[in-house]
Amino acid sequence: MRFFSTNNSNNIVDLREAVLHSMPADKGLYMPCEIPTLKSSFFKSAANISLSEIAYEMAYPFLSKDFSKADIHEIIERSVTFPAPLVQVEKGIHSLELWHGPTLAFKDFGARFMAALMSRLVEQEDRELHILVATSGDTGGAVASGFLGVPNVKVTILFPQGKVSPLQEKQLTSLGQNIHAIEIDGTFDDCQAIVKRAFLDDELKAHSMMASANSINISRLIPQTFYYVHAYGQIEEKEHVQIAVPSGNFGNLTAGLLAKKMGLPISGFIAATNANTIVPQYIQTGKFNPRPSVQTISNAMDVGNPSNFPRMLLLYGGDHQAMCKDIQGFTLSDSLTKKCIQDVFEQSGYILDPHGAIAYRALKELLKKGESGIFLETAHPAKFLPVMKEVLGEIPVPKALSSLANKKAEKACFPADYEQVKEHLLNKA
Repeated sequence: MRFFSTNNSNNIVDLREAVLHSMPADKGLYMPCEIPTLKSSFFKSAANISLSEIAYEMAYPFLSKDFSKADIHEIIERSVTFPAPLVQVEKGIHSLELWHGPTLAFKDFGARFMAALMSRLVEQEDRELHILVATSGDTGGAVASGFLGVPNVKVTILFPQGKVSPLQEKQLTSLGQNIHAIEIDGTFDDCQAIVKRAFLDDELKAHSMMASANSINISRLIPQTFYYVHAYGQIEEKEHVQIAVPSGNFGNLTAGLLAKKMGLPISGFIAATNANTIVPQYIQTGKFNPRPSVQTISNAMDVGNPSNFPRMLLLYGGDHQAMCKDIQGFTLSDSLTKKCIQDVFEQSGYILDPHGAIAYRALKELLKKGESGIFLETAHPAKFLPVMKEVLGEIPVPKALSSLANKKAEKACFPADYEQVKEHLLNKA
């Protein structure tokens, strides 16, 4: 399949260029030249086939021009290796648990798929591939795990000082080998701006091929479509389904919209956010006003200028009213998020993380009579121990997290200054 830039529809590239170079020089984002429509029989059969079978059918239209069927199966087999169960929390409301991967976050789906895909694309290259990624929480750990030890690939992760949880920080700073971390004295938006600028820097690109593992890379969105179809297959009440998506950079929601455009027969989505209300305000007013992000307890959603908004607009031809037919907006404060976690635990014993709690609450307030709801639980609650301990006291901590406690963290530290980060990257190169 071929891809075009959101800033210039005539700027068309192949899969290799879109994935390995991540962003076009015109500062747009890559989108598929055509969105494939899958047969309705495929979606009807989703209840009876595995997640990996769903993944193959969803990925095939995007990869088939560049890879054989056997190659695509191999990419799926290497990346889709853990479940995504749908759990009923109460009548009519279900949690899609996306934290059963190696780093206990939904980002494992995208990171492992990208690692499998990129490792195939660079097999014949004589230059190193440098993955540069900004994280507000879980992306960094998932990318670090997915690319750890991959030959001919180096990873550098930028994260905002004091704005990721201690366990999240350990996941991206303690692996070593080909994984490097940079702590930025600033916000996620500062980290993201540095990464985007680096991809357009000819001096850096002269030293190595550069690619992103953030959702600005189209290959992050493809595997995130898989679990929307899998969730639909698992829910019994298949008519009038709303899916609430906790959202920061809006890659996850954009993947859901892509799945819907491919034929997924759901009613719509709820864009659930914290105090960073840019997209819900657009839904309400038709005006997109990015601004500096606000720090909250749901840190992965602390984004003030969501990168994927241009893709969302493009999917609806820039038509605000058309977008509003498929997407509702919802926001929740930190105090009400904590109350939601406590209330749900007392009522059902289910433990929500601070991101999933906002999406759950969105369904409680916005679901209409006759509708069923799915909310995405994007990370294991134990990744946010300070918040969870404050609200619920001690909660179980999986071994994958508890084993991080004594690991040594290694990181470089810089202000939010592009030139200083660039000099560090050049020295490392």
